[in-house]
Amino acid sequence: MFAVTAPAVAGQDEILTPEAFAFLEGLEKNFGNRRRLLMTERARLQQKLDGGWNPDFIADTKHIRDADWKVRPAPADLLDRRVEITGPPDRKMVINALNSGASCFMADFEDSNTPTWENQISGQINLRDANDRAIEFKDAASGKEYKLKDKTAVLLVRPRGLHMEEKHLKLDGQFLSASFFDFGLYLFHNRTAPYYYLPKLESWQEAQLWSDVISFAEDALELPRGTVRVTVLIETITAAFQMDEILHALKDHIVGLNCGRWDYIFSYIKKFRNRADVIVPDRGSVTMTAHFLRSYSLNLIKTCHRRGAHAMGGMAAQIPIKNDEAANNAALEKVRADKTREATDGHDGTWVAHPALVPIAKEIFDKLMPQANQLDKLREDVNITAVDLLKAPEGKITEDGLRRNINIGLLYLKAWLAGNGCVPVHNLMEDAATAEISRAQLWQWRHHKAKLDDGRVIDDNFMHAMLMDEAAKLDADTYTSAAAGMFAGMVMAPVLDDFLTTKAYDWVLEDERA
Repeated sequence: MFAVTAPAVAGQDEILTPEAFAFLEGLEKNFGNRRRLLMTERARLQQKLDGGWNPDFIADTKHIRDADWKVRPAPADLLDRRVEITGPPDRKMVINALNSGASCFMADFEDSNTPTWENQISGQINLRDANDRAIEFKDAASGKEYKLKDKTAVLLVRPRGLHMEEKHLKLDGQFLSASFFDFGLYLFHNRTAPYYYLPKLESWQEAQLWSDVISFAEDALELPRGTVRVTVLIETITAAFQMDEILHALKDHIVGLNCGRWDYIFSYIKKFRNRADVIVPDRGSVTMTAHFLRSYSLNLIKTCHRRGAHAMGGMAAQIPIKNDEAANNAALEKVRADKTREATDGHDGTWVAHPALVPIAKEIFDKLMPQANQLDKLREDVNITAVDLLKAPEGKITEDGLRRNINIGLLYLKAWLAGNGCVPVHNLMEDAATAEISRAQLWQWRHHKAKLDDGRVIDDNFMHAMLMDEAAKLDADTYTSAAAGMFAGMVMAPVLDDFLTTKAYDWVLEDERA
């Protein structure tokens, strides 16, 4: 028996029909316990890491890495993915992104979205309407009307990660998996070209769970095997050692892997949280040219192309800087350098956060990749070892970097609590992943008493003073107060919390009920 614990929102009954509920029930009852066991396994593995264990390529699955096999070929509309744009499933955003000129648009229920009940339900409505080409939007303030062009981007959807629960909904007294909720509702209402991005996988066993969920869903809806196609974000350090195994587990459904660079950096800090020898310097200095990130990117290309899968590059988070031509040109030059590196290395496409970056990224990939993709670029010259993937980045920790982390964390969390999960801060489009880097770095520096470049020690007193000083600079309101208290509590905690969003979600739930 389902019980909705949230106040009703517009369109809810269109999405949560009795038939949709029955479909979700099948997913949760068949796979809910298995998902919970895998989350327990994550906690057990973290204990091993806390004890000094290092991940490595798995000996027991060497036969999979050594064997010759390929994934199911990509469908025609996913052969060319040279530029993808991402954003929350907001109605105006969906129209603008589909009209942006990008090859694909990833509508994001995860890191770009605050999971209020309103956002979850309206997001599903917006995507259903987009697939039906029935989506329109009129801006109440400007009167401007938004409609789809004749040619639009291919739509992909990112559900929330396996660690999240949909706490507006209970089945037999237990919360439903947020992954199954987002995945299931979208598939139930959109059975033609249902394409997904799968986030935050940490092991091939989690990929196998997803494969079984997808196959079950296809059978339940009488869809041919391989109708549902997925791209997996490699955004955890453990998954980087299991890319072959993840592709193999999902070989009937997967079309590619993606370098989820921001979450990957966050995972690197989080997994090695107890290691004083793995201190990550200022976030701004950790670019994709850092050895551990470049190694992971190159190995992803090699692994994907050997298996006939697309190797997608990472996010350019820059947004146009108005009224400062020099700063804007410098930002765009960073984008060009990043996309040139990706296309030259062999990536089959890339991500951007803003429509203005679509033509820049497309121009570079059109020049360096005139064909649909680079699956024939096997990169047999690449030979990445565990040492390469684990090598700690070098650099300084500065007061400016520390303060910027606090400022980004506070501004992002404030917006997230207010219902907006995609926030422009300091001319970058921040989402949960980039805020997580800020939070995890602050915790790491304080926990290990790291030193600033001027020799000052980042101890509890120093960090507390910095947190208070930065919070005092923000406009005071309910969301600022809640964000400041929550963020400081997580930075000063004795143990690093797994995710910022799980704790913030509980606050949002209380706010919705108020």
